[in-house]
Amino acid sequence: MSNDLLKKHAKSFYWASFFLSKEIFNKSSSLYNFCRTLDDIVDGDNKLEAKKKNFLKFKNDFFNKDLNNQIISEMWSIINSENISEKIVIDLFDGIETDLKEKVQINSKKELLIYSYRVAGTVGLMMSKILKVKDKEALKGAVDLGIAMQLTNIARDVCEDKDRNRQYIKPDFYTIKETINDSQIFYQKSFNSIRGIPLRSRFSVILARRIYKKIGDYILKQKNTENYNKAGKIYVPIFSKIIQTFLSIFDFIKLLFVKQIIYDNHINHSIVEKEVNLNERI
Repeated sequence: MSNDLLKKHAKSFYWASFFLSKEIFNKSSSLYNFCRTLDDIVDGDNKLEAKKKNFLKFKNDFFNKDLNNQIISEMWSIINSENISEKIVIDLFDGIETDLKEKVQINSKKELLIYSYRVAGTVGLMMSKILKVKDKEALKGAVDLGIAMQLTNIARDVCEDKDRNRQYIKPDFYTIKETINDSQIFYQKSFNSIRGIPLRSRFSVILARRIYKKIGDYILKQKNTENYNKAGKIYVPIFSKIIQTFLSIFDFIKLLFVKQIIYDNHINHSIVEKEVNLNERI
């Protein structure tokens, strides 16, 4: 079941997952299932009150450790085996709950970055724990990669989000372009941190980063709001994924020459830390 969900809903990650060991792939799939369950509660066709009720039930079942629920059971197994702070999972629930409103509107860069940390930086952090990353500087970079990917999602899904009465950024192409440019900073800052991932799993993250970053390039190719609105959901085509796979080999080699991970995105992290103490999570 988990592999089918990953293949259907997370095509970029599924492509990159071929380079993971079976154990890490299975744990990654379990983490994905957990996050996907939360997304489906919020994005489903139910009325808002029903969504809130379903969300609260799932949240209570999780914290009460209802191990009869396979998704919850597998998630707790990961939390325990990888020593993941419960605060990270609480942050994820807080981020998802942000979308449980009749109208969602984010009005500042601070709100956007905190939201992106909660719904995606947390996932980057938990994924890094699954990948056995120990270096604290590298774990900060994992948060950045999660935020970068979420900013890409937000820039890609403006029309879809509008249909759900959600506005994370203004629906004009200038703002979409600015959001992609902001994501590029987070992608760039995350690169050296991948050096902290054990060699066996490193290529998969390099590849996922490259493919997701490429979505931003395809968004920018639309050049204006009219083309963007006509384009529908933008994906990276198979041929381009193959090219990015080969280019990832050069990234892999480049990272072999990185001797020390020095984290240097403190300006953006200080914005997030106005609400969240990242050191407690890492």
